[in-house]
Amino acid sequence: MVYKIRVILDAKDTIFRDIEVKEKQTLWNLHLGIKSAFSLPGEELSSFYFSDDEWNEGRPIPLEDLSDDGDGEIMSDIYLPEGFPAVGEKMRFQYGFIDLWDFYCELLEIIDEKPAVNYPITVYRFGNVPLKAPSKTGSSVNGKNKNSALPFMDDDFGDFESEFKATSFEDEDDDFNDDEEEDGYNDVFEEDDED
Repeated sequence: MVYKIRVILDAKDTIFRDIEVKEKQTLWNLHLGIKSAFSLPGEELSSFYFSDDEWNEGRPIPLEDLSDDGDGEIMSDIYLPEGFPAVGEKMRFQYGFIDLWDFYCELLEIIDEKPAVNYPITVYRFGNVPLKAPSKTGSSVNGKNKNSALPFMDDDFGDFESEFKATSFEDEDDDFNDDEEEDGYNDVFEEDDED
């Protein structure tokens, strides 16, 4: 059997791809199909997330094991029937860290496998993929995009601007005579005559 999955890019314009993946393949294969279908650059970190009907992120399934003990689930551990147990099931997919590409994946149908087809394969394309990650259409948290890496900066370092806001930028050593440094220095160079 083959899983036909619609993958929608989170962008202002409607951009999606329908990708077919064999039932016996894993989320890693779907990840490769998405990279190919959307011409995603490089070898960035990525992750699938189990989702509910409202697209809320659930348990993550990363590309690589980032756990301390080294026994976390990764994409190559999860077969398609586990990620998409029934038609209509949804997962989110994120690619990259700084330039974050965000996708919504939904199982459209389960169909018979076609002979001599190399899966995963993109069977339908709609919309043009931008050259770089689009700005998100989702709601923001405190005026910031919830998917941006920048909110983590505030969590780790506090509110930088309020702690270090200067009231005056006057030079504290204004009494220092900068002319003293120039004494004894001669910027005129004499040329040697070579005859």
